[in-house]
Amino acid sequence: MNDVLNARRARAAAAWDLRDEVVLVAAGEPISIPGGADQTYPFLAHSEYIWLADRETPGAVVAFDPKEGWTDFVPDVTERERVWEGKEQAAGRSIGELAGWLGARRGRVMVVLGCDLPGVRSEPARALELRELLTHARRAKDAAEIERLKRAAAATAPGYARLRGLIKAGVTERSLQVELEAEFFRHGGDRTSYESIVASGPRSAVLHAPATQRRLGKGELILVDAGAEVERYACDVTRTYAVDGAFTPFQRDLYQVVLRAEENGIRNCVVGRPFRDVHLQAARDMMEGLVGMGLMRGRPDALVESEAHTLFFPHGLGHMVGLGVRDASGRLPGAKDPMPPMLSTLRTDVPLEPGYVMTIEPGIYFIPPLLQDPGRRARYKDAVNWEMADRLLDAGGIRIEDNVLVTKDGPEVLTRAIPK
Repeated sequence: MNDVLNARRARAAAAWDLRDEVVLVAAGEPISIPGGADQTYPFLAHSEYIWLADRETPGAVVAFDPKEGWTDFVPDVTERERVWEGKEQAAGRSIGELAGWLGARRGRVMVVLGCDLPGVRSEPARALELRELLTHARRAKDAAEIERLKRAAAATAPGYARLRGLIKAGVTERSLQVELEAEFFRHGGDRTSYESIVASGPRSAVLHAPATQRRLGKGELILVDAGAEVERYACDVTRTYAVDGAFTPFQRDLYQVVLRAEENGIRNCVVGRPFRDVHLQAARDMMEGLVGMGLMRGRPDALVESEAHTLFFPHGLGHMVGLGVRDASGRLPGAKDPMPPMLSTLRTDVPLEPGYVMTIEPGIYFIPPLLQDPGRRARYKDAVNWEMADRLLDAGGIRIEDNVLVTKDGPEVLTRAIPK
């Protein structure tokens, strides 16, 4: 891994192009559980530190002096930590030497990234600039990162395979979550990438709905958004199923609208294409489908321009995935131009490049807080068949999501082993 880390650090240094400033990237400290005596939450180092050091080391710092290069500072492992936690000493200089190292550079601008570093005065505006540059440098995944992403997808697929045979009326969302996640762990997952979403019936329209003891009902949809994480690299995939194994005619037509938007979105993940264009095309595809189903009225382009699509598609088409589930998303460094209103839900606004890994996750939902809002109903009174929409308030939602690696030869779907 040393060659990989050296290459990453060279990329970061080139992106920053510093002359005199000193950068400190802190891993962070464990966080105590309130009222939990000596317990802490599971420690996860800041993703910026992980990318530069590839280890979970609480209290560690990677320091960069453009005049001398990179230095790792790590805490000294105590006897208690060796006895109670089995910790071993990490390679690097003692964190106790950091104060002297900084003292030798007194008078130079210090910039702290990663987590806060108590006692070190950082320049907030400059930290924001350097973070944007580092984020952009991290967007294109190297071979080691792609290998971990593929392992995460491989650990995730058996969970969905197991799930398909268990979905039936009467089972609980929680029981499905247990079986799904157990397969993740059996096949190499270290943890889940995020809290698994297992949502049935009307709850499938709740965008982030964790599993409950609710029992699945006949004729309902169940939406599952979950993935395994391997060595901090995440898989993020969604599938929507019919509880009875067969969609109703309406559910089938709606599923086909979402599937078409997803498949077109995947095909559009090509080098050089702005991701905002991929997002907008997916929104137009779904508006075209809903017009064809009689739910919306008007030209798809006009519906998107007026933001009417956000009534049924209230989130972005996707985001970057890698070190965590929304790794390195956002805009290009220094981007300040205002976003057009029709792009208000966009989560990633960059041209696609080789090595980028994107989620493509269109969805259509019947969300009562949106569809029953008087302001929206007045604004879009002519754009929606409101009588039909009101009959569908309990219909739930459909989302389909895959992870797509952008390559010079076209998109590669990392989650293709999970049937749709």
